[in-house]
This record gives sequence, structure tokens and C-alpha cells, in this order.
Amino acid sequence: MIERIQHIIDHKTKPIGSLAMLEEIAAKICLVQQSEKPELKNPTMLVFAADHGIAKCGVSAYPQEVTSQMVLNFLNGGAAINVFCKQHGINLKVIDAGVNYEFDPNEVLVDAKIAKGTANMLEKPAMTEAHLINCFEKAEIIVKELHKEGCNVVGFGEMGIGNTSSASLLMSSISGIPLEQCAGKGAGLNDKQLSFKINTLLEVQKKHDQPTNAIEALQYFGGFEIAQMCGAMLAAYDKNMLLLIDGFIAGCAYLCAFNINPAIKNNALSCHLSDEKGHALLLNYLGEKPVLNLGLRLGEGTGCALAYPIIESAVRFMNEMASFENAGVTNKK
Repeated sequence: MIERIQHIIDHKTKPIGSLAMLEEIAAKICLVQQSEKPELKNPTMLVFAADHGIAKCGVSAYPQEVTSQMVLNFLNGGAAINVFCKQHGINLKVIDAGVNYEFDPNEVLVDAKIAKGTANMLEKPAMTEAHLINCFEKAEIIVKELHKEGCNVVGFGEMGIGNTSSASLLMSSISGIPLEQCAGKGAGLNDKQLSFKINTLLEVQKKHDQPTNAIEALQYFGGFEIAQMCGAMLAAYDKNMLLLIDGFIAGCAYLCAFNINPAIKNNALSCHLSDEKGHALLLNYLGEKPVLNLGLRLGEGTGCALAYPIIESAVRFMNEMASFENAGVTNKK
């Protein structure tokens, strides 16, 4: 089918390859859907939130209570992800995967709480095997419900003070890239604070056996929101949905999902290159080309929401742009 799709793209009224990455995106979506007329239906952003025991060690510029405060901001419609989802017609769901707070019911909120934050990795593994299994089970239920509602494109974002530490450890463990190259300033550390963060994470690495796969790495170093993102990505792939991957944290969840099932790459689009230190190395390791490069480092799925209209444009040119033959335009010889 790839030859037929490429033929259609090449014979639109434009020079071959002139729409560049839009042509790659269009071809990818056509192959996912096995259709020459791709559709984006009921686009939905899933923002997973959880707290991290390691945050108590001072590895973040913000205190742990900011996680719950930002989730409340999401629920009240005041965050960047709310603005961009509203602008581009994307549904938003906020998943409480493990926030140290009890939220009132809200139509945007999905209660998938595993516990009120992971354990401190300096003391013991972040989560148990049972925790991880529960993360995957809850994530699968969320994605199955979305699929039942007609969604075929889902974005992945996150919120969790301390989660760049978790993601850096996961990235280093699975990719083999030294931790010092994976860990960055997160939400705004200065150079001295970054040095402390890296030294703390190196201590965490020394404390645990070297994981041999993503399942072990998630138990040692993961966050509940990262584990649920990983499980949701795998479930979305099983439902043949298009996956929109946000920045560094979501990218590390994707790395875990890719480690478990490499075929997931066929359905995934990395939406932007984050300004977080390790993200460029991560995308290079995964062989991914980001849709946007705006220097973002907010998280929340904002890169997915901002990239969505470009992805939509790729689908629209595939479906609506005339061919040389149909338009009566002479093609080059």
C-alpha cells in the first residue's frame, strides 16, 4: 500500500517532496489506518498526573504540592493545555494516577489513583510489581473507553513534580546513555541544584540492580503517571490509534512502550523537541523526527496540542488537494 499512497502524494499539484514533513505525516497516518482517505476522529489529550517520593529529596525547583495545585488548575480550565486544547478542538482528560491529594469529582477528571505518590527511590523501588500491573490495567480501561467513544487519535501529556528525575533514570537505564547526559534542569533548577540532582540520581542508580528491560526499570524508577502513560500507549497501539507523544517525560514513557513492543513506532508521532537536556538524545536514540522545535519545556501535553493543527493539515492536503490530472495542471516531464 505504501507505493499507492506515495503515488497519490507525489501527484498532488505541487513539486514532489515540497510539503516535506507533512507528506511523511500523511503517509504515516494513511498506513496506520490502511486508507487513502485518512481521518482524525474525536482527538483527545490524556494528561496523567502523579507525585514522586524522590521529590522530597530536593531534586525539583518546586515543592511537591504543586502537582495537586496544577491538577486543580487543569480542572478549572486555567492551564496552557486547557487553552490549546480548546483552541484546536481537542478533548481533554486529566488522569489522577497517583497524586497526594483527594480531588472532588469533575467531568474532566479520571480517578485512576494507584497510591498517593511513589516510594522514595533512594530508599526502595518506586513501585511494586502489583502497582505496575495496576497502572497498566487502569490505563487500558481508559483507552478502551476512548476507543469506544470513536477516538482514533490520542495525545499523551503529564504533570508530576520530580518526574524529570524519574524519566532521566528510565532513559539512562533503557538506552544505556549516561545519566549525566539524560538529566536536565527540569522546571527551572540552577547549575548548583542540577549538580545536586544528578548526584542524587547517581546514588539511586547505585542502590538498585541494573534493570534489563522497561518492566523492571519502571518498577525501580518509574512514576505512576509515566507507567500509566506507557500502558495507555500500548493499549492505544492495540486499538490502532494514532499516538501523539509530547516532550521529555512522555517521550520516556514512549521509550518504555517501545522497549516492550517496538511496533508501536508505526503509530507514533513525536510532536516536538523539548528544551529539556536529554530529549534530543532520546529522539535520536528512538530515530524520531519531531514535528515542532519551539524550545518548549512545559509538559502537560502542550507540544501535542500545538502540533495537532499541523498534523490535521497533513490529513487535509491528502484528502482535499487536487491531483495534476484532476486540476488540469501539467505535471513536470
